[in-house]
Amino acid sequence: MSVRSLNRHFRAQTGTTPQQWLLRARVRRAQQLLETTDLPVERIADASGFGSAVTLRHHFARVAGTSPHAYRTAFQAR
Repeated sequence: MSVRSLNRHFRAQTGTTPQQWLLRARVRRAQQLLETTDLPVERIADASGFGSAVTLRHHFARVAGTSPHAYRTAFQAR
């Protein structure tokens, strides 16, 4: 299957591109780790597939609308 066909079929099934789906999956993983662990953002970035904490912060803010620190403060189980 060509890349173009894969992208078209993927979008038809999911409503998004493979790249955007993967990005959102990585942000969801980061959210889970922020809620359930005390790991530093650098470790969460690595564990969720982002290359650096800077990249995590950038994409997290775009997808979640807030910073990882603010998200952790609001949603971490106490």
